[in-house]
Amino acid sequence: MKKKILLIDTVHKVLIEKLSNFGFELHEAYSLSRNQILSIIENYEGVIIRSRITIDKEIIDAATSLKFIGRVGAGMESIDTEYCQKKNIICLNSPEGNRDAVGEHCLGMLLSLINNINKADFEVKNGIWKREENRGRELGNMCVGIIGYGNMGSSFAKKISGIGCKVISYDKYKKNYSDNFTTEVDLNEIFQQADVVSLHVPLTNETKYLVNENFINSFKKNIYLINSARGPVVNTHDLCNALKKGKILGVALDVFEYEESSFESTKNLLEIEDFRFLASSSNVILTPHIAGWTVESKLKLAEVLADKILKIYSND
Repeated sequence: MKKKILLIDTVHKVLIEKLSNFGFELHEAYSLSRNQILSIIENYEGVIIRSRITIDKEIIDAATSLKFIGRVGAGMESIDTEYCQKKNIICLNSPEGNRDAVGEHCLGMLLSLINNINKADFEVKNGIWKREENRGRELGNMCVGIIGYGNMGSSFAKKISGIGCKVISYDKYKKNYSDNFTTEVDLNEIFQQADVVSLHVPLTNETKYLVNENFINSFKKNIYLINSARGPVVNTHDLCNALKKGKILGVALDVFEYEESSFESTKNLLEIEDFRFLASSSNVILTPHIAGWTVESKLKLAEVLADKILKIYSND
């Protein structure tokens, strides 16, 4: 009898092809509700998700045959990984698949931010010609501090290394990882040296609102901030206050604390005062959670995850 895998979210066809060719029987559940999934999940040895459904204790207990959960992407906050470990369920993700996309997107946002590209573009398109007011900064003269040096942080470091800027990084859970692209430092060194701070940490109880008023005021310099990690890592209200005071010179956000857990929708943004401030600020760049969202990454995310799943079974 073929082993069954439930696809809760849509995935690239290459993942379906690889798993089918190996002998798995794949069932699509793209439109099924949480309750409908609960009623059938006991029949499946594997589940593949993105972010539509949270895999919590209730679902895990119902999934009595489950051997693995595959997350197409990087973040694992929608899976109760600790409970899975107790149940001997393997949790897989594929951050290798979109790390290049994230690194490039962060570099693009940063260069646009410090050179006033978005602002100048808007002005010129509206017949406004300002040169001195749009005089930019050179990244090569700056110190970039990276918080979190996993797949995404290291990719960003590699992308910016050729520009000539000083790159330092802090990762609470890694040691002795200095390489050709970064120098490992403690958090206090980030506070002392950084002109730019880029966030690349997962969302956990520990990192929620990591960037708050106290964190921001710990920096010796006024800084530029990039967040392509998860929205709730940054306290938006404190961020807005820091922008108003000039402690943060500019910000590029690809993620927002207003996003729904699926990342496919948000609260009504224009009803939120802090968001309206961000949207009206010329030193703010906003994108809709697309840093890792390229044509190439869609394929690579699926290939990486498929290969990890097949590796489990190649040892059977």
